[in-house]
This record gives sequence, structure tokens and C-alpha cells, in this order.
Amino acid sequence: MFRIKICGITTVTHGRQAVEAGADAIGFNFFPESPRYVTPGQADAIVQAIPNTICRVGLFVNASLEDILATATQLRLDMIQLHGDETPEYVAQLRGHRIIAARRCPAGFDSVLSFVDQCQSRACIPEAILIDGYQSGQYGGTGQMADWDAVAALAGKLRGAQLILAGGLIPENVATAIHQVRPDAVDTASGVESKPGVKDRQKMQDFVTAAQGAFADHQRSSR
Repeated sequence: MFRIKICGITTVTHGRQAVEAGADAIGFNFFPESPRYVTPGQADAIVQAIPNTICRVGLFVNASLEDILATATQLRLDMIQLHGDETPEYVAQLRGHRIIAARRCPAGFDSVLSFVDQCQSRACIPEAILIDGYQSGQYGGTGQMADWDAVAALAGKLRGAQLILAGGLIPENVATAIHQVRPDAVDTASGVESKPGVKDRQKMQDFVTAAQGAFADHQRSSR
């Protein structure tokens, strides 16, 4: 799986800049109410402009299975990110696809563990669980931070799913977050923008450099 994802890419230029910065995954937001929304056609132009080695992730919020599968096929998405209120039953219908299930929790993470357990009972554990910051009525991209101490306590409890940390990550705090939480991957959208939906090249570079350094530190310490 990827380690550093920049989500909410809206233009070919920003897609290329994210790759040049060293991100190994980019995300396309197919939620119409998001300032980072792109159509499948717009995303396809970006896909054509980046190397096939970059993980392509499609973000969906409470979308129909038909729309998700059609978009995933059209764009040859590597992973499907469910960022709404999708249930374990819904995840089970996407069995066979690489799934990232995003969870936003106002207090504690018991609901995350319950969700994972229910997925396990249906033999549909997502490849990764993404923990995002919580803001009532919002589906991510808010810049709100998750409780890092609580997220760190999830390690080893996700039934084999990998842990992606998101929510409020910026170039200045991503290394600290990685050291404290020890996630498998990090994800940012608003944290590398000059305004909603507009990525900043230098911020993307600084974010990736800081994250790569922190991941390298942990790799050395685990030898």
C-alpha cells in the first residue's frame, strides 16, 4: 500500500506536482458538495498525466454502488475510499476491491472497532481504515485533527487492516504525527492548499519531505 497520499487533486498540474514532490498516491474526490470535486472526465485527464506506478484512489461519499463501480472501471482506480456513512453491509458488496474505509469519531474510537468487527464477520475487512478529524455535518477536508493518542491505541486492533492517519495534517506537524501515532500511511488534502481545492506546490513538497523523513526514522529504529 502507499505511504503518502495527497487527496483532492483537481488539475493535471497539481497531479504532476504531487508526484514530483514524492507522493505515492493521489486521491480524486467524487463528492459533488466538496470544493475538491472532480468529474470522472476531469480525473481521467489527470490519470493520463501521471505514472502508472502512482496509486489512484477514488473518494466517494454515500454514492451508489453502480456509480462507484463505473467510475472505478473507467479510471482503473487502484483503491476505493468510502468516506461517508457506508455500513459493513455496503462494504461487503464491494468485496474483491481494495477498500479504504474512512471513520470520523467525535469521541473515542469504539465505533471504529465495532465497524471492523462487523466487517470481519462478513469477510470484508477493508485494506485500510482511515481516521479523519471530526466536524459535525462534514465529510472530511475540514482541517480538523483527530485525537492522536486515541488513534495510536488502535494499532494492532484493526483485524489486519492498515491504519491511515488524516485530519489536520500539514507540513509542520506530519512528522510529529507519524512519530506519535505510527500509522501505516498519512493523507492530506486541505493541509497542502493555498485555498480550498487549490494545491500549493511548496506545501506538497514540504509535506512529503517531512513525512518521508519520519517514516525513514521508524524504519531504521525497527531494524
